[in-house]
Amino acid sequence: MGKILAGLFGIPLAIAGLYLVVVLNYSYSEGDRAGYLQKLSEKGWLCKTHEGELAMTTVPGVAPVLWDFTIWESAVASQVTPMLGKKVILHYKEHRGLPTTCFGETAYFVDRIELAKD
Repeated sequence: MGKILAGLFGIPLAIAGLYLVVVLNYSYSEGDRAGYLQKLSEKGWLCKTHEGELAMTTVPGVAPVLWDFTIWESAVASQVTPMLGKKVILHYKEHRGLPTTCFGETAYFVDRIELAKD
């Protein structure tokens, strides 16, 4: 009886764990986005994540496209904070299929930032 119960609960838990390992370690896409860094905040009831917003504009006078992103690492978030209001280039990885917002509110996770040269 114990082996049957272990199989009923153990196999789904192992599959869920394997799924999380794959989704967190392999990105669907990655790239760079340039624009003006508008906001960065820490959100979440239990799982705190850094959520930000980048205003991407192509031509002056045209309404910018807002791009939301998440930062996992506090070290990267501390680099982002002094660059608020400046034109930056953000390098991101997209992780689709994350099961909860505990990992972040978006699928785009920024791992590097640099000031854009005008």
